[in-house]
Amino acid sequence: MKVPQPIFSVLLVLIKLFLLNFAAQPSLSAPDGPLYDYSAYTECKSQPEDPLYNGGVFRNHNGLNRKTVDSIGSPGIFSPAFVVPNLTQTTKYSFSGWVKINGKVKSAIIRANFWSGNSSFECNGSVLAKRGCWSLLKAGLKSSPCLENIQAFDHKNSEDSGIDISVGSLSLQPFTDQQWKSNQDFSINSERKRAVTIHVSDKNGTRLPGAQIIVDQISKEFPFGSAIADTILGNLLYQKWFAERFNVAVFENELKWYTTEPEQGKLNYTLADKLLEFVRANQMSVRGHNIFWEDPIYNPAWVRNLTSQKLQSAVGSRIQSLMLKYRGDFIHWDVSNELLHFDFYEKKLGPNATLSFFETAHKADPLATLFMNEFNIVETCSDDKSTVDTYISRLKDLKRDDIRMGGIGLEGHFSAPNLPLMRATLDKLATLDLPIWLTEVDIQDSFDKQTQAVYLEQVVREAFSHPSVDGITFWSAIHPYGCYPMCLTDNDFRNLPTSDVVDKLLNYLFHLRI
Repeated sequence: MKVPQPIFSVLLVLIKLFLLNFAAQPSLSAPDGPLYDYSAYTECKSQPEDPLYNGGVFRNHNGLNRKTVDSIGSPGIFSPAFVVPNLTQTTKYSFSGWVKINGKVKSAIIRANFWSGNSSFECNGSVLAKRGCWSLLKAGLKSSPCLENIQAFDHKNSEDSGIDISVGSLSLQPFTDQQWKSNQDFSINSERKRAVTIHVSDKNGTRLPGAQIIVDQISKEFPFGSAIADTILGNLLYQKWFAERFNVAVFENELKWYTTEPEQGKLNYTLADKLLEFVRANQMSVRGHNIFWEDPIYNPAWVRNLTSQKLQSAVGSRIQSLMLKYRGDFIHWDVSNELLHFDFYEKKLGPNATLSFFETAHKADPLATLFMNEFNIVETCSDDKSTVDTYISRLKDLKRDDIRMGGIGLEGHFSAPNLPLMRATLDKLATLDLPIWLTEVDIQDSFDKQTQAVYLEQVVREAFSHPSVDGITFWSAIHPYGCYPMCLTDNDFRNLPTSDVVDKLLNYLFHLRI
């Protein structure tokens, strides 16, 4: 039966307005095995909460089998430590516990470290623990089969090597690979998809059973994109390849201070303007990256040589020039880039410099969401400068001072990903109730291209399935010399294995299915 044309046209328009990942009947059946617990805490409590999953494999242990770590030749002080038996290689483990320190220091970074067989200790979680109250350490680990696996705790604090660590409410919950994927699918179906019932009627309101309709998905709702550079300008093959896949872009270097003002007072936005024309023509959103990079080597030489007073004037001019010119054009701005690792501006201008940057940026463009952007937050827990709790503390400082702190940027430069750790870290960041973006996702080029593709798929699925992740962009701008460090295509825009994964995920995760 044919649908009357006016009714059909209205119906088609309405259908096209539905959100990304439309599915007629998304499956909301419970996942196989245990349901993952996304709960997390960042406040310090007088008593630990009950263990997650009722303790998991620790449920029936009245006391854990303690281990003296010195006997396996580990450097440093590890206490407490205990044996974790019967781990398997095809299983992922969610590990958590509450940690308290006693001693002279007020706080210390406590790391959970895992040892299996003849391997070295590997960090699988960390927490900024405090004296006299309990803090949640939420972590994750991968394992290889070994008769004796050791889970130990150590501290990183230069003031006192004699910190006493107390742990409680420990939990270790196993998930087979299939159970982990089942939980991802359950989250995607419940958080990213919506069921829609369509009724077709004629102009009198009479339903038309058996009517045939056409549903055309014309866009994706979830922001999914990549970095671009000036190499895309005038390159029609590159432009076509990019526009067919992505709905958001970020300029690799064209907005950075060393590009827009290499010499003081000589502003040049030519490349950024041309890239903006491309994204506008293809109706994409675009992130602004970045206003200030705390690493001094990525600032113009003339900026590094300014006195504090002249630098204060220069940063004000930088914000006004950049953000007033592009007011309303960029959905985000990375106001502060890699602040946990470097402190060029705060060292020169004082500890309130970052607060001032955010205040000024918000006044210049009130509609843009302002981000901090940092690496080694979700990628690893072995970087003492960028633990998840250190990042949360800086983000809370901005919120506490009523700064327009809008988003959490996670660069996502991965080696072999630890997915349970990645998910646990996202859980803790989600407590801030701010949008979370993975902003520069790539896989190290120390792996072959096929392994890069496998790891990339793992990372994107994990990020997309987490309810608090609001966008994903790759760091894969194409240059004649290659990419940093992961390409999606060759220089003739033929898919590499990584781009095959992107296309596969676009088809599976982002496209309408009825």
